[in-house]
Amino acid sequence: MQLVDMNTKSASILVVDDEPVNVCLLNSILAAEGYTNVVATGDSREVERLYQQHHVDLLLLDINMPHLDGFDVMARLKAKHGDNLAPILMLTAQSSQEFRVRALQGGARDYVTKPFDRFELAMRVRNLLEMRLAHRCLQQQNMQLEERVLERTLQLQDSRLQVVRRLGRAAEYRDNETGMHILRMSKISALLGRAFGLDEEQCELLLNASPMHDIGKIGIPDQILLKPGKLNAEEWKIMQGHARIGADILSGDDSEMMAMASEIALTHHEKWDGSGYPSGFSGEQIPLVGRIVAVADVFDALTSVRPYKHAWPVEEAVAYMQKESGHHFQPRLIELFMEKLPEILAINAEYAEPDKGEIYR
Repeated sequence: MQLVDMNTKSASILVVDDEPVNVCLLNSILAAEGYTNVVATGDSREVERLYQQHHVDLLLLDINMPHLDGFDVMARLKAKHGDNLAPILMLTAQSSQEFRVRALQGGARDYVTKPFDRFELAMRVRNLLEMRLAHRCLQQQNMQLEERVLERTLQLQDSRLQVVRRLGRAAEYRDNETGMHILRMSKISALLGRAFGLDEEQCELLLNASPMHDIGKIGIPDQILLKPGKLNAEEWKIMQGHARIGADILSGDDSEMMAMASEIALTHHEKWDGSGYPSGFSGEQIPLVGRIVAVADVFDALTSVRPYKHAWPVEEAVAYMQKESGHHFQPRLIELFMEKLPEILAINAEYAEPDKGEIYR
């Protein structure tokens, strides 16, 4: 309680009364009680400016005044400040219940009648200021709690992103020593998504979900995944199963990112003409994120070294992407791919494989 009393003495108090005698009396009472931050005015038109300027904690407000009466002042302040309005102690010579009820309905927290009882006024001021201080303390505690919750949420989100990125790289390491492929293709995917018209939130989801596109490779035997040379029909069927394996691994989570990752894992090997796998979807049956990742994944795979292939020169890879427009890829996405090719090549150069950067030049 001592801490509350000490803080309330420096609270900002605004006295509004058109009678100079009343203003002097109120100032005298408040000064005698130890309040050191008191501002007074006899002009009700000045209240809004003074309230804002002095960050008022308590308003002592007369009812009967020229220009704007106490009810008008209170209505204006309440309209501007709402629930954050400082407590108002109404001052009135009217003792009727009608005035008291109207004052309380208008937003006043308490009232005193003229002539003032010095002790009563001091107690009502103290009570209202303690209430104001308690409200501010609660607001500060809530803000601190919200900040801690936000900080913890961001930490958890960051940890989750780190886990899913490492999951994607774990799968990629099985046939790509460095795992740089997923960094390149995820950034290319986000770039194409933005060019296609996805908003920033969706592009951020795409950036973080696409690295898990091939996580289903975890379920493919090494003798198939790492086989140098062409797979036979049976091996190819097993290899195609990585799309459903990946979707199953990533399903069942209620987050938007994991839902998108599961969708990408399942559909990024579908083709615009319906000749892809595992479902044979065509055209816009294929989710947009699956169509986007297909472009980014194939181009980067073509220009990357794998156990079963050499890296293609950029010119040959670009020619292949154009040739497959309308077959493997959505034509509009290939148009955007060509428009963004300089930026795509810059991404490839920035995240080039160690000692293999020359293949992107």
